[in-house]
Amino acid sequence: MAGASGSNANSISSLDVGNPLHLQTNDSNSRPLINLKLTGSENYRVWANAMKIALQARNKMCYVDGTCTKAAYVTSVSLSNQWERCNAVVLSWLLISISNDLYLSQVYSENAAKVWKELKETYDKLDGSILFNLTMKINNFKQNGLPVSEYYHKLNSLWREFDILTKLSPCTCDAKTELGKHNQIMKLMQFLMRLDDVYLPIRSSLLTQT
Repeated sequence: MAGASGSNANSISSLDVGNPLHLQTNDSNSRPLINLKLTGSENYRVWANAMKIALQARNKMCYVDGTCTKAAYVTSVSLSNQWERCNAVVLSWLLISISNDLYLSQVYSENAAKVWKELKETYDKLDGSILFNLTMKINNFKQNGLPVSEYYHKLNSLWREFDILTKLSPCTCDAKTELGKHNQIMKLMQFLMRLDDVYLPIRSSLLTQT
């Protein structure tokens, strides 16, 4: 029995880092993967995108997209148990990155892929109020004494959030390039309009070159 236990331990420890069953030493700690908590539809797409990047970096995205299932390891007790452990780790990452209200609705879940799917089905929705509030933030955001670099960074963050929320289907037509140019011009105008008055000469110079 001890020999079998030792063999199982050896098989787990020999897993390559590219194997989805492999866990790094710090994967089991209680630290969140991202510095953002899901609160609802208003930030679901930003949250989901950040979680995907973090999970892919740890080769664990397959536990939430359903491509790595326990059934694939049913012939090995040790690997099946290791899958359970990995699933629990990924599940804990998801639960620790959602608000307290959402946590209470998912805390009894046992499968990371099911939680991911339920969150997507529930909160991957875009209603007019979310888009309206974000557009208001963009339109009302001004430099107000911020360094230009910080002003641009914060405004760009709002633009990127808007682009994620309003992401269009992939397009390869000629209009795609023109639409991209139009969006860049509109963002430039928004950036210039809300610069502090001290930058008026620079703004005028840029506008004559646009």
